[in-house]
Amino acid sequence: MADIKDPENTVLIELKDGTVTIELLPDVAPRHVERMKELAREGAYDGVVFHRVIEGFMAQTGDVEHGKDAANLRRAGTGGSSKPDLPAEFSKLPHDRGTLGAARSQNPNSANSQFFINFSDNHFLNGQYTVYGRVVSGMEHVDKIVRGEPPANPDMMISVKVAADV
Repeated sequence: MADIKDPENTVLIELKDGTVTIELLPDVAPRHVERMKELAREGAYDGVVFHRVIEGFMAQTGDVEHGKDAANLRRAGTGGSSKPDLPAEFSKLPHDRGTLGAARSQNPNSANSQFFINFSDNHFLNGQYTVYGRVVSGMEHVDKIVRGEPPANPDMMISVKVAADV
């Protein structure tokens, strides 16, 4: 963890192939950063599947309401958390490979707990989805997440922790 600059604003996502280290951007999207840390500290993200993984685009996860229900995974992606939706925090940051974006419905102010990690530069998303973090190590593990909408046997976030708590 020596390469972590700000442990309070760094999230460690444990995947089947290894740890993904994400630098959160509180100066860019403070509400989204706080929500992710809050849910991580509650253990809400642990065991949640990647329910929408599109080759060359992104891997989406974070449905803490439906993403752990192995018997009914087709509902994954339709829920959020019990917390209120977040207002958009759009910025000039581009949706580059490895950036973390807030998933939402058609309403820009509907982000809640779901997020996606960009596999490639997806600049058509710029200014439409909140960017609130970036992968600083472990992107090779993200690249190995099983594809599908939903994947037949989805990968999951084994655990999600704030680095300051580890």
